[in-house]
Amino acid sequence: MQKLIRIGTRESQLALWQANTVKDLLIAQGYAVELVPIKSDGDIDLVTPLYEIGVQGIFTKSLDIALLAGKIDIAVHSMKDVPTQLPNGIVQAAVLERGPVKDLLVYKNNTDFLQTPQYIANIATSSIRRKAQWLRRFPLHQMHNLRGNVNTRLQKLADENWDAAIFATAGLERINVRPENSVELDWMLPAPAQGAIVVVCMDHDDEVKQACTPLNHLATALCTRIERDFLRALMGGCTTPISAYAQIIDDQLHFEGSLCSLDGTKSLEVEKRVPLAAAASVGIDAAQEIIDMGGDDIITAIKNAKQ
Repeated sequence: MQKLIRIGTRESQLALWQANTVKDLLIAQGYAVELVPIKSDGDIDLVTPLYEIGVQGIFTKSLDIALLAGKIDIAVHSMKDVPTQLPNGIVQAAVLERGPVKDLLVYKNNTDFLQTPQYIANIATSSIRRKAQWLRRFPLHQMHNLRGNVNTRLQKLADENWDAAIFATAGLERINVRPENSVELDWMLPAPAQGAIVVVCMDHDDEVKQACTPLNHLATALCTRIERDFLRALMGGCTTPISAYAQIIDDQLHFEGSLCSLDGTKSLEVEKRVPLAAAASVGIDAAQEIIDMGGDDIITAIKNAKQ
């Protein structure tokens, strides 16, 4: 008889969508599965900006604790929220096939402000990566902190005197709340592993690892690992404006990465195209190129700004 697999998840609509997706895939294999909702620190404090909280693991820590305590068998996360170093004893069991990767601008009235340089628009986001890239393109715009789950942020945009807010396309589309008044930001480079869902479990739990193996999408797992290698090599996290996107095109690995200053005035960018057979070290190699271009100076300035 197969064991009951307990899936730990945050309680937001998007997190539950992700967990139910994993649940359905496991049930299709014949496993008995139940969801175990758990609150995270990031869901409780919706006021403090993420960079002030010390965001590394803020959306995953509570689930990690439940996993280590044996209260759940697997945890399901938005992969971009997961620290590049997992806690001792916890391993990546599967990465699902990636969804939409890009960021999305949801606007209230129109997008005229994008073509009107003298207009000082008010733009909301909780991500300093999005803020830095936006200010690089629109240095006069005013940025506002926006926290909470997807539905909370959409409502706050409606309530506040803002022109627009930035979201992950995947988050809105997965729960069918993408407004008509939205436009994908093709020019904005996403967070490492954006649009991907990861399943983690205990290293010693061979039965659960075996159950999760068919869920693993090899191309997504490779691309997100390269992106997270880039992030880790630059000693970055959610509080550093680091962007990365890897994709496989015609048996080649295409990689784009960037590091921005907090105010967007400085940006270092790298692009690489390599055969798949030579892709393993692309993220680390790209990070070294950023460092050689002066990336350490930007990282030091970011660290000093947070002290």
